[in-house]
Amino acid sequence: LLLASPGRCDCPLPHRESALSRMARLLLSARRSLDVCVFTISSLDLSGSVLVAHERGVRVRVITDSDYMALASSQVGTFRKAGIEVRHDQDTNYMHHKFALIDESILITGSLNWSAQAIFRNKENVIIIKDADIVKAFTEEFGRLWNEYDPTKYSFSPQSS
Repeated sequence: LLLASPGRCDCPLPHRESALSRMARLLLSARRSLDVCVFTISSLDLSGSVLVAHERGVRVRVITDSDYMALASSQVGTFRKAGIEVRHDQDTNYMHHKFALIDESILITGSLNWSAQAIFRNKENVIIIKDADIVKAFTEEFGRLWNEYDPTKYSFSPQSS
């Protein structure tokens, strides 16, 4: 999928499916698990797909960047209110990954931040991978980060030397 500024057309002729709708449909295809690891998520279309999957009983976990989850447009608060567990980094470096795993068998990755700016204005790319070895590597990375960002391991005071 390549995402670029979509032209708006109000004509009555049928138009092919957009890259955004294909990605949303793929997220909605999750049956058992949906693991999302993205720098920022403010797109209502993509976050809506995540919420619908969660409401259907799919186990949804989200990892994001601590700085960007605090923005007014971030959907992290909506996810947490819905009961989706969200974890984030706790250092000054960005958690800059952009990938999602569907049922540990499909990988969505690329340059795309999950924001309206990225979807409708930027030149972005998204690739869908079903190769078991590549999916496994990303599944392991998600698991590593999920454990690293476990809030029970956070340090809220400076370590004494």
